[in-house]
Amino acid sequence: MLSKKTKYAFHALSYLAENQEKGAILIQEIASNKKISQKFLESILLDLKKAGILGSKKGKGGGYYLIKKPEEVTLAKVIRLLNGPIAWLPCVSLNYYEKCADCPDEATCNMHLIMCQVRDQSLSIVENKTILDLISTK
Repeated sequence: MLSKKTKYAFHALSYLAENQEKGAILIQEIASNKKISQKFLESILLDLKKAGILGSKKGKGGGYYLIKKPEEVTLAKVIRLLNGPIAWLPCVSLNYYEKCADCPDEATCNMHLIMCQVRDQSLSIVENKTILDLISTK
């Protein structure tokens, strides 16, 4: 399940993408429009800034803005940044692998094999969907 932090990051990134022509946008505006606690949003936007997705500007006309184009920011990148592994089990995670203590052999473990398929199918979607997909009309 996506954390609230990740879900709110998607809302904030979508808002920034939809309003790119305005330039930098104040946290208050994003929080108000997307119904997110401003304090919580500050933490999220700082994480996105540290990851090189957002930039910020201080002073008059300040706020946050996208550094990357919406079509360059994959959902997988944001999920991993704020939510952690995309895999349901640590033994199938590509970036956060850990051997399961209760599994004698991953090669013959049916749960491992099925969860690898789940991971692969999930990844094929979130690695090919971007912030642009969140704001595009169908």
